[in-house]
Amino acid sequence: MTIKNISTFTKSIKPLLASSIALALALTNVACAEKSNPKDINIKDKWVAQSDSLSVDKTPVDPIKGSYGVNKKTGEFTHPVATRDSHDRKPFDGILDYWDTEQYIKNMTIEAYYPITVEPFHTWQNIVDFDGRRYLYQYVRRDLKIFDITNPKDAKLLLTRGHTWGANGADDVDQNPYDETDMFGAASIQFNEKLGKYVMVQSFEVRRFGLLKNKRTQPDKVEAIRKSNHLKGFKVYEMNGPLPKDWKLLAERTTDVEHPDAPYGQQQGSGVRDIPAYFGGDTMYVAAAPDASYSLTEYPNDLYSAGYQSWDMSDPANPKFLDQLTVPGQIAFDPVHEAAFKENPRAGNRTSWMGARMSLFIPTPVEDGGKYGYAAMGGLGFYVVDITDSKNLKVVSHMNFAPSVAGTEGDFIDVSQVEKTGIVYFSGYPLNEDCWEPYKDVHMIDVSNPTKPVKIGVLPRPKPPADAKFADFCQRRGSFGPKRTGYYTQPGEPKDNILPFNFYNAGLQVFDVSDLKNPEITAYFVPPFNTERVVEYARGNLSHSVYIEYDRNLFWLFTNHGIYVLSSPVLGEPSFKAPTTPWPARKKAE
Repeated sequence: MTIKNISTFTKSIKPLLASSIALALALTNVACAEKSNPKDINIKDKWVAQSDSLSVDKTPVDPIKGSYGVNKKTGEFTHPVATRDSHDRKPFDGILDYWDTEQYIKNMTIEAYYPITVEPFHTWQNIVDFDGRRYLYQYVRRDLKIFDITNPKDAKLLLTRGHTWGANGADDVDQNPYDETDMFGAASIQFNEKLGKYVMVQSFEVRRFGLLKNKRTQPDKVEAIRKSNHLKGFKVYEMNGPLPKDWKLLAERTTDVEHPDAPYGQQQGSGVRDIPAYFGGDTMYVAAAPDASYSLTEYPNDLYSAGYQSWDMSDPANPKFLDQLTVPGQIAFDPVHEAAFKENPRAGNRTSWMGARMSLFIPTPVEDGGKYGYAAMGGLGFYVVDITDSKNLKVVSHMNFAPSVAGTEGDFIDVSQVEKTGIVYFSGYPLNEDCWEPYKDVHMIDVSNPTKPVKIGVLPRPKPPADAKFADFCQRRGSFGPKRTGYYTQPGEPKDNILPFNFYNAGLQVFDVSDLKNPEITAYFVPPFNTERVVEYARGNLSHSVYIEYDRNLFWLFTNHGIYVLSSPVLGEPSFKAPTTPWPARKKAE
């Protein structure tokens, strides 16, 4: 069976929600004033050209001054209805004219702080135990640091690869540099029972940021991404110790499954996006576009609308492709997909991310009886996927949301509570600064009937404390909105009814969802902006990730100026001793 013939490609298109269409029509009336200058358009790539040809340019017009901003009487902030993608500051009346260097804390304790920055924009993390000691990996592409965190209050930096960031940006020294075709990809590390060892799967994705800004005006950058001189796929390592010298490469695979032997530079598609959904067993799921035809996305610096692949990992040294799941509205030159794309109210806005950003979110691995995965596909919406037959992934249900551009409209799903409460938490995240885009809600979705998901509410918007010099976090500068509640798996077991969301300039916000009709924020830590350690252009992305040690009741908050270790009664009494049970988890003896 070829990719083009997989049945999921041609599933019937569900009607879009009336609210989505109504909002889209309203936006269309005002959305054509800030188009790309026709003189700048220079499209040479046939896939970008085809995607572009399916709609007229409906780039959102810049909102009129005074149509959004803070109400001076109530302190409430009104977001723009819609905005284009922007990397520039967009100050409004009432925003602070300085960087707030105060910190705000409730029901939390700062246990340690480490002023070490791998990168100020975004990093990935993993925790692994070897011989009674605990190690933290923090990295992004070609920059990596490895810490010994056995004593969280006295972390030791063991290894640096690449650069370290400081007050003047990245330093000039490239320590222990990677080969030009290599890097440290976003990884899942799990214990493999058959090998009796930890197995790490690293994802290799095409580079976009720092290379391509607008695919409609930079044909040379588009071609460079198509011919990226590195793996588009994943690598599998056997870990025999905490440091790279202890790791053995078992396999590498490209997600260009039609050309599995294609060399670097000729592999098609996106590669594996973000973290593989791998739990140490026989099956892995990744987000990937296998070739250039998966091009129906409006986002200006992305060429691919990714679907999902399943892989047989029963022999980690010989992964085998199983299936490709694609949903309507992803493939160019396919009439069914193009019709679905054109019916989407986002078509033409030159702003929306469409397709998968992360792999399927799976509360229980299929090997352990799991039945469902949950998909966040940006402007294509929310999906429930039947994973019981990994050779034939099936869409069970689909839910659309009204457009919310700019920003990513659907990137993350917290599934930590679903098997006890039936609720998943679906969210995107902001991409523009100064709240120059609609607010990104965290949607509460009841999937207790997987065939009919129902939205039951949203999590409350974080608010600054009364003693802050601003009434809304939008006034604090930088980005404001939810990111994620950590990794796919983290040491120990998630706490019932507790959702710790990283919230950019609002730091770590911990939600208590024990009362689904009245969720509340029960603890928070809002770090200061650091004007001494962070270069001006990177300052707005204050906190970008949280990683939780549930077995030691500790939060690790990663910011653009360093790492905070935090405790809170909502997790329980913290432990600063070496862990008693190794992580990643090993299955209990039967």
